[in-house]
Amino acid sequence: MKYLTNDKLVIVGAAGMIGSNMAQTAIMMGLTPNICLYDPYAPGLKGVAEELLQCGFEGLNLTYTSDIAEALKDAKYIVNSGGAARKAGMTREDLLKGNAAIAEEFGKNVKKYCPDVKHIVVIFNPADITGLITLLYSGLKPGQVSTLAALDSTRLRNELAKKFNIPADEIKNCRTYGGHGEQMAVFASTTTVNGTPLNEVIGTAEFPNEEWEALRQRVVQGGKAIIDLRGRSSFQSPAYLSIEMIAATMGGPTFRWPVGTYVNNDRFSHIMMAMETTVDSKGVTCTPVKGTPEEEAELEKSYEHLCKLRDEVIALGVMPPIDKWYEINPNLDAKTC
Repeated sequence: MKYLTNDKLVIVGAAGMIGSNMAQTAIMMGLTPNICLYDPYAPGLKGVAEELLQCGFEGLNLTYTSDIAEALKDAKYIVNSGGAARKAGMTREDLLKGNAAIAEEFGKNVKKYCPDVKHIVVIFNPADITGLITLLYSGLKPGQVSTLAALDSTRLRNELAKKFNIPADEIKNCRTYGGHGEQMAVFASTTTVNGTPLNEVIGTAEFPNEEWEALRQRVVQGGKAIIDLRGRSSFQSPAYLSIEMIAATMGGPTFRWPVGTYVNNDRFSHIMMAMETTVDSKGVTCTPVKGTPEEEAELEKSYEHLCKLRDEVIALGVMPPIDKWYEINPNLDAKTC
């Protein structure tokens, strides 16, 4: 098999459903032969490793460990799904305190054991906050840490494809921005349906406003719907999309969807949020988002919600006040987007 790179890729949380799916996807996509699986739950981790080794992949150097220092040594790419899982009745924000502490420890371990890492994708919830904490304590540059946000946009595409009974590929440029959760900003103005701007269809007899609003709510509640159907949170879709993200940074095709990235400019300050981005071997770069006045207002509300979560983490003592961040990570003083 021809691989994108020989650099070491670490899957954190590999004993879980997302992590194990990420590992198999990374192998099947041919990212690198050198993959290390990490999870503190040693029996489950060994079980995942044994299954993958029993697949008979050619040329694979698969290792696994419950020692974080060993896992991160010489790592160049990391995908982390190692937080607590969201369960029925929980919001992403319910996970905040515990997963914030996990992110802090992870960021510090990155700085200690693999400061030369090239890129990290953080996907455990609330990813906007856990990614921000990881960035702060890792000491990395903003473009080197990203979070999973694409799942909301792919859910929008899926709902529109079902509504119009057309292949999903005929739904173009679906976009949600801001937070990954109930406070996301769903943009219709970027989307086309079989070549027609979605905004020209909403409010017509074919797609009344109330039907659009119901569809939008299904997108916003997409994660909850999976939990209700399967009894557990999503794992196949976040696993695949996160591996597509890390593949882009390893020299694979440019990522097609928005990602969560650090934003610090005249409009949004010191926050991790979904933006219009390019993800490639240079890392993440983002461009300003422009929508209708209503969409812009939704984005502002989403940003304010994320700021409240960030400030709650600061109040918990997991992060210091913003004016102290530069003492921990001088890279966060840069203007972005």
